[in-house]
Amino acid sequence: MEPILVKHSEYVAFIEDSLMKDEAKLFDEWLSSIKMNHERKGEFKEQMEDSRHIMFSQIIDTISGNISEPAIREMARKITSERMNKINIGDVLYNINQGRRVITNSIMRMDVPVAILQIVINDINRQFDIFSHELVSTYYQLANKVIDEKTSFINDNHKDKLALLGQISSSFVHEFRNPLTAVMGFNKILKKEYPNMKYLDIMDYELNQLNFRITQFLHTSKAEFNEDLVVDISIKELIEEIKQLSYASIIDTNVKVEIDVADNLMIKASRNGLKQVILNVFVNSIDALKNVPSERIIKVKAALKNNQLLISLSNNGPMIEKEYLDSIFEPFFTTKELGTGIGLYVCRKIIESYDGYLVCTSVPEWTTFCIHLPDSIIITDK
Repeated sequence: MEPILVKHSEYVAFIEDSLMKDEAKLFDEWLSSIKMNHERKGEFKEQMEDSRHIMFSQIIDTISGNISEPAIREMARKITSERMNKINIGDVLYNINQGRRVITNSIMRMDVPVAILQIVINDINRQFDIFSHELVSTYYQLANKVIDEKTSFINDNHKDKLALLGQISSSFVHEFRNPLTAVMGFNKILKKEYPNMKYLDIMDYELNQLNFRITQFLHTSKAEFNEDLVVDISIKELIEEIKQLSYASIIDTNVKVEIDVADNLMIKASRNGLKQVILNVFVNSIDALKNVPSERIIKVKAALKNNQLLISLSNNGPMIEKEYLDSIFEPFFTTKELGTGIGLYVCRKIIESYDGYLVCTSVPEWTTFCIHLPDSIIITDK
């Protein structure tokens, strides 16, 4: 590659001599204009004093054509790598441009023809631009590498936690579920023998909720979420079933539920998995409405759009703050006082197991969770 240079001439030699003669003055002028922590300025000045002659010789080499673009880029990479943890990239760029200003202003004051000035200043500007570009590129490459390493560490640590959680869950699930299954069974027997007995429906609902929470807890440690038998599912029937399951909470919270779902919307999926997702979001919506003083509404809609099935659940409860929207699907993140932070995480994983996705949008009027399912599981002939 051709070096960045201008041809020698008497004027160029004059510029070089003038810069070397004024080196100390120009250096002090640059130091007085830089941005840096006041406490570190003395330390920085001592460091730069040692490399002052090198800096000026590089500028002279640029003017005389004795330094190439690869050499400039290598210099920028070396400096950035050595000082990665000690620099503020914004301050560095500002200080570089202050150096450019000091040098070019000095050259502009010299008694040199405009044509020569233009060539020299263009070459100096090009050197500064190449140096700045390589410095920033290297800085962000190194910074991204650090971020990737930290992210990898966090993910590995998280996987370890989930594995441990899985081991703990497996150890107590049988001990916990066996008596729970027995109680649920006896409750069903009581409902058959005493269909008019009060509170059995509430007991049944609460027992199902407990079983549901245990299932959620177990799912956080599983690699696969779509393990149940795949069957044909009517979306409207499933939502009506979920509404019935949540009847006690709906009455207790005085929530108005509006369902807008066509009768013929069918998909082929795990009924328990999809039921778990919609029920979780439905129950969360009811919880969000408990302290709303005005009319409390949940709207459930489902429709085909752009070869996708969209199932949305909206409530007019408090808006979810923007800083929380990116975190609510992360495991163990919760804003509830007694929340586990695993419900929405499991919901997202279940939907992703069908190559779909779950998103949340929130404005002051409505908070909406929308399930997007691909056309591969939609039954179009029903």
